[in-house]
Amino acid sequence: MSACGSSAPLFTSDGRATQQIQCSAASAGDCEQRARSQCAQKDYDVLTRDVSGNVANLVIACQPG
Repeated sequence: MSACGSSAPLFTSDGRATQQIQCSAASAGDCEQRARSQCAQKDYDVLTRDVSGNVANLVIACQPG
């Protein structure tokens, strides 16, 4: 089985796991809500953001603690 495109890095340089989120580029609140949900309502860092049309793809890493 082969995959198209590249996937998110598994870990940041400081060891935090990364996650890829797809959200509406037209609504910053949508991206914020999805990221916070993935990080159990904790803060997070956006490592990459790619916008194509009305869709944003973010790679995030949850902040510790």
